[in-house]
Amino acid sequence: MSNGQPIEVLLIEDNPNDIELVLRAFKKHNLHNLVHVVRDGAAALDFVFCTGAYKDREMQKTPKVIILDLKLPKVSGKEVLKRIKSDERTRTIPVVVTTSSQEEKDVVESYRLGVNSYIVKPVDFQKFVDTIADLGLYWLIINKPPVA
Repeated sequence: MSNGQPIEVLLIEDNPNDIELVLRAFKKHNLHNLVHVVRDGAAALDFVFCTGAYKDREMQKTPKVIILDLKLPKVSGKEVLKRIKSDERTRTIPVVVTTSSQEEKDVVESYRLGVNSYIVKPVDFQKFVDTIADLGLYWLIINKPPVA
């Protein structure tokens, strides 16, 4: 999906329906060309740290925002978050957790690990699309990140 362009959004999600909804929401606001999708925690870490299948990716070309599901195969979303936020090279990348979990312990632990935002996925289709679109517009257009 990146076609050699800078990756603006790294979407880490294993649910095909949620991936489709996120991409549809971004497309509605012309943000869809800027999204790269990985479907498990191990691939996410490979992408972020330029290892494995992504060893040829340039480390300094970090995404503007990472959208992270907590419940992932291979490596959990919490472990991915922990690794991103504990590494000096990736610590400042905003990470937004989107999950179906409303458990307070997940919220608390995610913030303890350094998440920038925690969003419970709305069950209603249109609310989900609107939430994701707002998330993309905020982190890609409104937010002012530090210069790498």
